Amino acid sequence: MMKKATLSFASVSVCLALSGPALADMVIDWNREAVAAALAARQSPSMAARNIAIVHLAIFEAVNSLEPRYTPYRRRLPTDPTTSPQAAAAAAAHHALVQLIPEQRKQLDSALQASLAELPDGAARTAGLELGKQAAEAILTERSDDGAAAPNTYRPYTTAGRYVPTTLPQGHTWGVVRPFAMKSGNQFRPPVPYALDSAQWAKDFNEIKTMGAKTGSGRTPLQSDIARFWALTGPATYNPVARQVAEAKGLDLLDNARLFALFSMATADAGIAVFDAKYAYNFWRPETAIRCADLDGNDATEMDAAWEPFVTSPMHPEYPCAHCTFQGSAAGALRALFGDAVPEFTLTSTAAPGVTRRFDRLSAYVAEVVDARVYDGVHYRTSGDTGAILGRNVGEYVVQNYLKPAM
Repeated sequence: MMKKATLSFASVSVCLALSGPALADMVIDWNREAVAAALAARQSPSMAARNIAIVHLAIFEAVNSLEPRYTPYRRRLPTDPTTSPQAAAAAAAHHALVQLIPEQRKQLDSALQASLAELPDGAARTAGLELGKQAAEAILTERSDDGAAAPNTYRPYTTAGRYVPTTLPQGHTWGVVRPFAMKSGNQFRPPVPYALDSAQWAKDFNEIKTMGAKTGSGRTPLQSDIARFWALTGPATYNPVARQVAEAKGLDLLDNARLFALFSMATADAGIAVFDAKYAYNFWRPETAIRCADLDGNDATEMDAAWEPFVTSPMHPEYPCAHCTFQGSAAGALRALFGDAVPEFTLTSTAAPGVTRRFDRLSAYVAEVVDARVYDGVHYRTSGDTGAILGRNVGEYVVQNYLKPAM
């Protein structure tokens, strides 16, 4: 979920807080640990989503091996029925995170000890630790060659000798990372963006020119608060939603493990899908379009050579909106499991101190993100809507095809 603007979920000290119990079970506890570890490591939103998916698939495979109520992601591990599922869940998450972010071993070791302190010592706990490690190793091995470590091979558009900005865009190779669930990164690739001589382009252009401007915008104070709030990106923006829904539903350990495995696969694959589309279409950002409107061939758009967005644009192509795709996939997975109406969840953000956002419908949560990226000045409305649909398609596909109830 990268450079200052795109790293906002790390560099602005993101903290999305939810009301409700601080600790629910090992799955929710280690989701918090995984998100915090990704933030501390300053991982990109896409890399963080991938790593969190590895953690939750490891937890699921371990716990489901003990009580196989669902089809495994890859395989059921051999187990002793007396094994502690709580210890297995904690060990799976801990081992995966230590391998993925080894520089945080000290903090992660402390977290594991805190988890185990709640469990009685003995053979069941020892067996759980071994099972969790085996589950984590299996998922880590499978993902070791998924393409996430590929170098940035972006080639700037220029001619010999002509200067262009030298900061490379991000996520250029992410669209070819091997998905967790999708058949390929382009499985749900959206249609091409609209033609620049169209009325829809002019409508979106003029809306964002007015509503997304850094100075002299048409935003209300509330809309500016929403824009600042959702300048945050990455797993810290959507994992709290899953945690609160899970807590409100009172799910048991295995059902929570399944929920977070599905949810994390969906959001990880959303990152792959959106970067596949972004670099397939390479559509221009609003500050480029508005400063170069004399080139678009549309009489209904007007150039402003000094226009700037309310927040700094992420360093990758505009279409479709990545933030909207991530949130759309999160909501899509949860909606496929629980429906659109959910127990109210409350979000706060350090990027907008004093602002609290409340939702009891997943569709309203996603719609606000689409609005916010227009108010931020970084995404056209069509791009936001397209990203939300892309994410929803990914989320629904994951739930429909993986970790199904065992027959």
